[in-house]
Amino acid sequence: MLCAQRGYKCVICMAEPFSVERRKLMRFMGAKVIITPKAGKGTGMVAKAKELAQKHGWFLCSQFENEANAAFHKLTTGPEILADFEGQRLDYFVLGYGTGGTFAGAGAAIKAERPDVKIVLGEPEAAPLLKSGTKSERNADGSAIGSHPAFAAHPIQGWTPDFIPQIVEKGLEAVGYDEYIGIPGAGSIETSQMLAKTQGIFTGISGGASMWAAIEIAKKAPEGSVILAMIADTGERYLTTPLFESILADMNEDELVISKSTPSFQLG
Repeated sequence: MLCAQRGYKCVICMAEPFSVERRKLMRFMGAKVIITPKAGKGTGMVAKAKELAQKHGWFLCSQFENEANAAFHKLTTGPEILADFEGQRLDYFVLGYGTGGTFAGAGAAIKAERPDVKIVLGEPEAAPLLKSGTKSERNADGSAIGSHPAFAAHPIQGWTPDFIPQIVEKGLEAVGYDEYIGIPGAGSIETSQMLAKTQGIFTGISGGASMWAAIEIAKKAPEGSVILAMIADTGERYLTTPLFESILADMNEDELVISKSTPSFQLG
């Protein structure tokens, strides 16, 4: 969107498993989207972006290493949360990580002003990179060398690539977390569906993951605790993913019954 506003050419590298909607949305706004093979995972997609930038002399955002990522969240997201909760109770801040910018930046801002707030950091159960205690090996520029041994494929798109981003590692050193939680893919999907049907919140699988974790924390938190869950995505990016597998394009039996309850304009 920024590139479209400023007239920059934008090239995005994206691993094959990411949803088709992501590709189409970015192409709709004028970006070129380069698809990398599934086998290469996140490290392959990052390596391709680096290779293209070096070949063509392009600017590389390096969002997994660029300190401006976390710094922006420290200047904006964190203070916004603090302003919203000024004079009010806040006990838990629950989130996962993609690049790690929100965790490292907003987490730092919140902890600086309200150190009693507990940061709960989540990962997919299938990919417990932080829980393993093993760090990602790095190149001189901070980018990861190869896939992390604890990584396995998971459905929570946008969370936990196959390496620990340098921003996350720095966030762990500077801010840390108070509690860790592993989140099941199925639970994330079910929670996203529940949010849509009962709360009118249209979020994707990662938003469902955050809320699943928040609900688990609520089950054991002291009575009256206030829990903030970070929902950073929207459901429209997931129409071709397992999140929508049960949603039919044609009318279901209940809808057919409703249609036939009046005589006009019925499909054959």
